[in-house]
Amino acid sequence: MSILQAEFLYKTYGEKTLFDEISFTIGEKQRIGLIGPNGTGKSSLLKAIAGIEPAEKGTISHANQFHIEYVAQEPVLDEELTILEQIYFGDSLIMRTMRDYEQALLDLEGDPANEKKLQRLMDRQQKMDETEAWEANTVAKTVLTKLGLRDFSRQVKHLSGGQKKRVAIAKALIQPADLLILDEPTNHLDNQTVEWLETFLGSYKGSLLMVTHDRYFLNRVTNHIFEMDAGKLYVYEGNYETYLEKKAEREELALQTEDKRQNTLRRELAWLRRGAKARTTKQKARIQRVEKLQDETGPAAKGNVEFAIGSQRLGKRVIEVEGLAKSLDGKRLVGELDYLIVPGERLGIIGPNGSGKTTLLNMLAGRMKPDAGSIEIGETVKVGYYTQDHEELDGNLRMIDYVKETAQVISTVDGQSITAEQMLERFLFPRYMQYTYIRKLSGGEKRRLYLLKVLMEEPNVLFLDEPTNDLDIQTLGILEEYLENFPGVVLTVSHDRYFLDRLVDHLLAFEGEGKVVRFQGSYSEYMEEKKERDERAGAAAKKEEQNAADSSETHPRKEKRKKLSYKEQQEWDTIEDRIMKLEEKKEQLEAEIAAAGSDFGRISELFAEQKKVEGELESAMERWEELSLLVEELNN
Repeated sequence: MSILQAEFLYKTYGEKTLFDEISFTIGEKQRIGLIGPNGTGKSSLLKAIAGIEPAEKGTISHANQFHIEYVAQEPVLDEELTILEQIYFGDSLIMRTMRDYEQALLDLEGDPANEKKLQRLMDRQQKMDETEAWEANTVAKTVLTKLGLRDFSRQVKHLSGGQKKRVAIAKALIQPADLLILDEPTNHLDNQTVEWLETFLGSYKGSLLMVTHDRYFLNRVTNHIFEMDAGKLYVYEGNYETYLEKKAEREELALQTEDKRQNTLRRELAWLRRGAKARTTKQKARIQRVEKLQDETGPAAKGNVEFAIGSQRLGKRVIEVEGLAKSLDGKRLVGELDYLIVPGERLGIIGPNGSGKTTLLNMLAGRMKPDAGSIEIGETVKVGYYTQDHEELDGNLRMIDYVKETAQVISTVDGQSITAEQMLERFLFPRYMQYTYIRKLSGGEKRRLYLLKVLMEEPNVLFLDEPTNDLDIQTLGILEEYLENFPGVVLTVSHDRYFLDRLVDHLLAFEGEGKVVRFQGSYSEYMEEKKERDERAGAAAKKEEQNAADSSETHPRKEKRKKLSYKEQQEWDTIEDRIMKLEEKKEQLEAEIAAAGSDFGRISELFAEQKKVEGELESAMERWEELSLLVEELNN
């Protein structure tokens, strides 16, 4: 059933047409991912649907009692309000009741001996009972806790940009809504929080429309993909994996249709030029058909981001860290870290927000001093630092002038010289755009321009702090290809799991209280290892509880088994080999996916096989855990 219908939406930005009379519907329980290159109008479409910036033409219709919750890329909050006042904002009875209850709870915590405040809390609790608001309150508390929001009395003006985004997301998830609109929801969220959000949105009661570059997130959350391209909107049923397959089919069909049009046009023109005899009316009709074929346009040639920039020679000595320690505001971030960065290294830095990842990059870049330890930088090292909060671009500069501030001509890896204008073209900024003022660019286009400037400095060591934020999927794919072939060293802080899996082979994982774990392997491998670690710890705790219960009088100990059954012994003897083979198969599939490039049909097949292997591997690991605990129990 349709809950919202848009018809013939039209909107322009300067000379660019963002929506060219597009129409679509949104149905109940739909989970829609909106994708497309930066600057095509994705955020503008979200704002039009939310009623913030209407389209120039067209209509959007829905029921009178229809409620939309919208979270912008950079949400605007009332700086003077507290977190509590922001997240429970709203005129609905449940929102007012929960807001009053939470405020009464905070007041009593500050003055627990005050009888009036105690009575007020009891009154608010009764109101919670009457309105049946406890379930909603439990959901709200879960959302707030998972998003790391605990100090409800803190004013918004004292929050960081990432914390403000979390407040906006929490408010949107808590408020009852028919349609939830999220613009880049995974930006500023750490990996653990993104994975929780995936699960939460899977059971969200309303419909969902979101813009995100996180391909794992898209694949696991969505059941429809809306693609914006050159003013048009293409609708695909299925998740991101299905979209890749169907888009490849659509583009292939478009090419076949264009070939057919060109062939027909050639035949018709040849007939007319030959001056074949025909009745006048038929000849006029043929001429009109040729004119119509000439007026039609075929599929536009796809642009491409080419990263062929050279880099200065890098010696054998890169960066050596010894005994590094750092604390901020009394919180220990890094404790006694030793690490040697070698030529060609691809290092991913992961961990919760605020754990010290960017602080480590800043220390390595010489922008911040450590409390203890040393950082030795090789003489040939030239660092290019792509920061999370990119430099403030001068909106009064034109793109071409901004780039020329770094270099007017640079060398490529194959020794060619290319101009700033040519580099901008390779970054999907055609000549007609290059004299556009920076202030007129979208957020993603500004990030792409800033990335170009960093790479044009020809570094041999790249520090990337959340490089995937605000970049479209097309640019991300090419950036990944570039980094795979980059001859220097790459250190990246990122929460993009696909990006990490494709690029890094080493990790530094911030696990809290200054603990930084070194891990050889990809992000997914680290998460599997950590999950096993946590499960073993949980199983050990559970076993200890069970042993205590068995020793009590109310739970007499069961007779202890003396050995494994024949079937269990056979399984135990072979399960480790099976796990190793599944892990090797998983690595092989990941390598094939990375090598498949833009062969979307092949990628879809490999994704399906990878999912099957991952399921078998997870089941095998769970069975290994059960058998290992049983073996351990028998040996004791």
